[in-house]
Amino acid sequence: MTSVEKHQVDSAHRTEHTGRREIAGQAGQSGQYREARHRWVAVREGGAAVATRSSVAVYAEDHVLHSGITHLLRQRPEVELLRDAETDRAQISLVVVDQLDDQTVQLLRRLQRNTGTRTGLVVGRFETGALQTMIECGAAAVLRRSEADEERLVHLITALARGEGVLPGDLLGQLLDHVGSLQRTVLDPRGLTLSPLTAREADMLRLVAEGYDTAEIAAKTSYSERTVKNVLHEVASRLGLRNRAHAVGYAMRHGLI
Repeated sequence: MTSVEKHQVDSAHRTEHTGRREIAGQAGQSGQYREARHRWVAVREGGAAVATRSSVAVYAEDHVLHSGITHLLRQRPEVELLRDAETDRAQISLVVVDQLDDQTVQLLRRLQRNTGTRTGLVVGRFETGALQTMIECGAAAVLRRSEADEERLVHLITALARGEGVLPGDLLGQLLDHVGSLQRTVLDPRGLTLSPLTAREADMLRLVAEGYDTAEIAAKTSYSERTVKNVLHEVASRLGLRNRAHAVGYAMRHGLI
């Protein structure tokens, strides 16, 4: 082993040892410690420990809120809290406010321009129309301050890191109602849809789900077999799916057929 390789391995071991100390302070030497360590060290590759932490910048409207949130997150192995001077490299921006006022909207819009970060909002109360504003401003996850304990905050952060969204149940219902109303009042009269599938694609996937082969689908839809194959291939390629069965499963899970 060369001196450079030895230095890299020693550095990796020191990094993991530091991580162990941090986790032990939070979780003790119990099963909780082992679980937290497993989350912090995801892979050991070539003697190097690879951390699965998300870099987080916290924006709060007052010092008390900021201190409370950072206190909850400081010892979590999934989270790397950034200082004010480091916020430009944040993977996750966590905005903590009492309500969605003009100042908060300005902050959300500024964060929206940074394509390297995803934004979560912890808010005390919602005014009428706040949901649409939050979505337009790029907030991908929302949590009520009254529910913002340590585990829910970490869940929100890790969901954002995976590219997922988080909404309280009642807000999700409002969003679905809004989408349904938009479909009925604006899109349907124009023959448009929010679905990622065209009507022809949905019809063909429905027939695949019912067990029909390419020739039978062609006969039922009055298209050539070549067109049927091309349409189904296009669906799978566009949505990143492996084959017809995967496409059917995707469409059924998302209520598209």
